[in-house]
Amino acid sequence: MSYNRDEYNEPCCCFDASMYTGTPDSAPCSVNLDIKNIIAELDKLLYSGDEASAGEFLDRWCAKAAEVGDWRSELTLQSELMGYHRRTNDKDSALNAVNRGLEIIREHRLGSTVSGATIILNAATTLKAYGMADRSIPMFIQVCRVYSQKLDPADYRFGGLFNNMALSYADTGEYDTAEAYFKKALAIIEHCDNPENELAVTYCNLAELYERMDRNDDIKPVLDMAAQKLRSPTLPHDGYYDFTVSKCLPTFEHFGYKL
Repeated sequence: MSYNRDEYNEPCCCFDASMYTGTPDSAPCSVNLDIKNIIAELDKLLYSGDEASAGEFLDRWCAKAAEVGDWRSELTLQSELMGYHRRTNDKDSALNAVNRGLEIIREHRLGSTVSGATIILNAATTLKAYGMADRSIPMFIQVCRVYSQKLDPADYRFGGLFNNMALSYADTGEYDTAEAYFKKALAIIEHCDNPENELAVTYCNLAELYERMDRNDDIKPVLDMAAQKLRSPTLPHDGYYDFTVSKCLPTFEHFGYKL
């Protein structure tokens, strides 16, 4: 699958990409936390379902990173905080993490790097989650620019990007564009390892979009696909599976669909 880079060269509206791009800061930090092990410990807490301890753990290490001047580790942890606070529905804390993460990207000119773009993607997803889809779309477009220039077109990261772009376009009433991005997401995710969780979520998203579009005959087939993915005998029933079910269940219940 190929993508036209010119598709992502439209103006960035309220998101001025030039403020975030340039020559990335490559100078090493004077202190480097063991971020790999920190994230591994965080994952253990999240997969165990102990979200309160995970939040405390994140706050503690994020403060430590800022204290010692390890901005790279702090940026990674701020991105984790965006996702964590979306899960716990703490809007103020989530937006604080967005603002601080974007501040670090802006200061160190990381907006044209894959790592920086990925965190911009997370920030845009957070804005969309709290009713700011119009602000998120120009940020998604910047991520598309970077990914299309630096990643293989089949890279799994396009799946999450297209899924979240579709949700924002749906919220702004651009339903046909939203459907196109959901289908792009499916095409990418289907070729990833263990894709069932992400496919189920995308099919549920499509069901909700078809309701908005008054395409009621298309709803049950995509819900059937979502249920099929969640029933896959090879799908591990771990913490991530539980999180996926928690995202899909409201959609099934809304349409009176019993798993």
